[in-house]
Amino acid sequence: MADEAKAKGNAAFSAGRYEEAAGHFGDAIALAPDNHVLYSNRSAAYASLGRYNDALADAERTVALRPDWAKGYSRLGAARLGLADAAGAVEAYEKGLALDPSNAALMDGLAQARLALPRARPPSGPGGDAIGKVFQGPDLWTKIAADPATRAYLDQPDFTQMLREVQRSPAALNSYLSDPRMVQVLSLLLNIRIQNQNSNEAPQPAPSPPAQSTPPPPPSPMQQQPEAKPREPEPEPVEMTDEEKERKEKKAAAQKEKEAGNAAYKKKDFETAIQHYTKAMELDDQDISYLTNRAAVYLEMGQYDECIKDCDVAVERGRELRADFKMISRALTRKGTALAKLAKSSKDYDVAIETFQKALTEHRNPDTLKRLNDAERAKKELEQQEYYDPKLADEEREKGNDFFKQQKYPEAVKHYTEALRRNPKDPKVYSNRAACYTKLGAMPEGLKDAEKCIELDPAFSKGYTRKGAIQFFMKEYDKAMETYQEGLKHDPSNQELLDGVKRCIQQINKANRGELTPEELKERQGKAMQDPEIQNILTDPVMRQVLIDLQENPRSSQEHLKNPGVKQKIQKLVNAGIVQMK
Repeated sequence: MADEAKAKGNAAFSAGRYEEAAGHFGDAIALAPDNHVLYSNRSAAYASLGRYNDALADAERTVALRPDWAKGYSRLGAARLGLADAAGAVEAYEKGLALDPSNAALMDGLAQARLALPRARPPSGPGGDAIGKVFQGPDLWTKIAADPATRAYLDQPDFTQMLREVQRSPAALNSYLSDPRMVQVLSLLLNIRIQNQNSNEAPQPAPSPPAQSTPPPPPSPMQQQPEAKPREPEPEPVEMTDEEKERKEKKAAAQKEKEAGNAAYKKKDFETAIQHYTKAMELDDQDISYLTNRAAVYLEMGQYDECIKDCDVAVERGRELRADFKMISRALTRKGTALAKLAKSSKDYDVAIETFQKALTEHRNPDTLKRLNDAERAKKELEQQEYYDPKLADEEREKGNDFFKQQKYPEAVKHYTEALRRNPKDPKVYSNRAACYTKLGAMPEGLKDAEKCIELDPAFSKGYTRKGAIQFFMKEYDKAMETYQEGLKHDPSNQELLDGVKRCIQQINKANRGELTPEELKERQGKAMQDPEIQNILTDPVMRQVLIDLQENPRSSQEHLKNPGVKQKIQKLVNAGIVQMK
């Protein structure tokens, strides 16, 4: 995982995304805190961002971890040079050259650091003496004339004068290092590349002055070469052992096998897909996606046991490798799906449901949640099928009837409920239990059972008599009237339904005649105000105006009552005791 993070950092660095590169190197360091190369690379990224304090800290850590590694001193020198500590940079580069005298990067860095030293002070130490003395060699002029980049300088009197002065006194070199021609010649004599600070290219030779011209004046302060800055160092690749190289090659080969398996899976060539995923697993046992992919193929093929085995191995191996929790969740979800496919009893579904729940603790994925809900629903349906027994349901219903005759209504409800568990499609049992609830005063429960009875068998008259009776007891006479009338459509001669209609008419007429006591009127109005239909009528702007007209101008009532819709709503309010017609 550290190698993967480092590779991402190298790629980002090469693309110039230094902030991203530093982040990836930081991730790698968190996984491998003693890897000196990672600190070296992050130091390079920080230096590229101009964050030289951070670059220095990582460079110092690099040298502390690997004091015999010359590259670390290159990072240290670059960071110090970026912080304008030219002397410290020189010291770092010299230590690196002591370990690797032929290292071109260190030599180049040392030259830049020397150039950044204060101009008033001549180069000191063995390095400084060597730089000055190269101008005293017998083949100085020959070397300059032989190089195409410097040959033209010998035709420039001002340059030849500077060169002779440096020959006489090497310490004078510092006075002329601001001239790019002198830097070019110094680079030639030292046989190293010194980067021109004003351009990414080598300095071009100045054109020869016209004949009989005076020497050019010294460069102005605006033309002075700026202080040398460290070049952006490239992060070097991880030094890998043969074993690491082999593992990397196998990992790359495994990925190719996975891609081939994915392509075969999309084509529904499952056997070929399994072969590729199996080969990928043999090449790389550090990636559980090969296992989960093969499990998916087994799931499609209906080989559920094989799918479960792969998922179990993937979960166990994934926990050992501290794999992404999403991968663990995926393996558990596929296992749960296979278990649900194999389920033949409610207990089997319990295992599948538990597996889905574990998957959701790893990652709350919508697909996993849907599969859990499907499994729970399938379990419930299976439980109902396993419990379904019409014969036992009839026996329980008869027991309930016996208790009802004995007026033991709670016991009757218990047996009717058991009968419905055994056969939830029997409308007679709902009708009987509704009667029990009515006797117990549990009107809402009774009404619910009566409505279920009518839903199961719309032609069953008993359902309407039960529902109408409950509504009548709840003093919802207009609703009870509607229920009885609906039942008469299926059974016009049913005496219970006819009697129910008569009772409702009596109560409605009593309200119309204004014969309700104040207590009855108040109670009826209170119940009516809880009826959503009544509330809709009273909040309807048209009906509010109609009611105002009826109160202020009773004669207008005849005109309003010609409208069937208005007439029906007014009758509804009359039945509920909200409006009294006199």
